[in-house]
Amino acid sequence: MTTLKELAKLLNVSISTVSKALSDSNDIGAKTKKRVKEAAELYNYKPNQMALGLKNNQTKTIGVIIPNILNHFFAKVLFGIEKAARQQSYDTIVCISHEKYANEVSSLEVLTNGRVDGFIMSLSAETLAKEHVNHIKTLKRADQPIVLFDRVTEKLDCDKIIIDDQHSMYEATKQLIENGRKNIAFVSNITNLEIGQLRLSGYQKALKESDISFDENKILKLTSIENPHQSMIKFLLSQKIDAIVSADNTSGIMMINAAKDLGFKVPKDIAVIGFGDKETSYLTYPQLSYIDQNPEEIGKTATEILIERIEDKNQKHKYRTIKLSTSLTLKATS
Repeated sequence: MTTLKELAKLLNVSISTVSKALSDSNDIGAKTKKRVKEAAELYNYKPNQMALGLKNNQTKTIGVIIPNILNHFFAKVLFGIEKAARQQSYDTIVCISHEKYANEVSSLEVLTNGRVDGFIMSLSAETLAKEHVNHIKTLKRADQPIVLFDRVTEKLDCDKIIIDDQHSMYEATKQLIENGRKNIAFVSNITNLEIGQLRLSGYQKALKESDISFDENKILKLTSIENPHQSMIKFLLSQKIDAIVSADNTSGIMMINAAKDLGFKVPKDIAVIGFGDKETSYLTYPQLSYIDQNPEEIGKTATEILIERIEDKNQKHKYRTIKLSTSLTLKATS
C-alpha cells in the first residue's frame, strides 16, 4: 500500500494537503480534493487507523474478554456485541480468559496499550473465586470505561448487565410444581459462581412456597466432575425424581440423554428445564424446555452502554446495573 508521504510526493503537494483533502477539509479546493482522492484510490492508499486513533485519542475499537468461546451463551453474547458495535462503526478485539485470572490480566495489559477505547467483560471463575479485581480497578483509574455482564462483582463500581437469576429459576421450578411435579432435582455445573448460587436459591424458594421439603440429595453439583454422564446416571438411579431444573446451558441437555439411556420417557417420567435458547433446544429429542437469557440482547445492551460512556467525555451519568428479562419456553413438561 502507498503511504501518505509517497502519495504527496507523487502529486507534488505537501503531506498536509493530502491529509486535509482526504478528510474533506474546507481549506482545500474541490479540484485538489478530487485529484487527491482519485490518486489515493489508484495507488491503493489506506489511512493507518491505529495512528489516527492515537492522534484523536480514540481507536473506535472495543475490547471484549469472555471466559469461554465454546460456551453457547458467551458465543451468542459476542455475536450481539459485534453486531451492535458494527452498527456504530466500532470494531471489536476478543480475548478468551479460559476461566483463568492470569489470562484476564495479560489480556487487559495487551489491550490497554492504546488499542481499545473500552471493555466489555464477563469475569473468569478464578477471578471471582479469588476476588481479585485490582487489575480492573487499574483500568478505571486510567479512565477506561468498562461494562461487566453476567458474571459481575460488587467490588467494582461500573455499568453491569445481568438477568434476575434467582427469579428465572424460581419461575421455572414453580411451573413444574404447577404441572404436578413434586420430586424436582437441581443440577448445576456453576455452583462455584454467584449466579449458580442465585439460581439454586430460586429453586429452593419455589419449593418452600409450595410446602415441598428441600432435599440436599436432590442437588447434583457437576463442577470439576471428570465423568458427568456417569454421575448423572448414578444420581437418577439413587432416588425418585420426576423433574429436573438445570442451572446452566449444558447440564439440562446431558440430563435428558442420561434419562433416556436409563429408559425413562422424557417428559412423561422426567421433565427437564434448562438454561438455553431455541438453538440449544434442538440438540435434544424431545426438545429441551428452557429459560432463555436472551444473550444477543445482553451483548447489544452492553455495547450501547459502553459506546455511550466512550463518547461522553464528561462521564457524568451514574453507573447502572441493568437487569434484563428472561423468558421461559416450555416444549413439553407433562
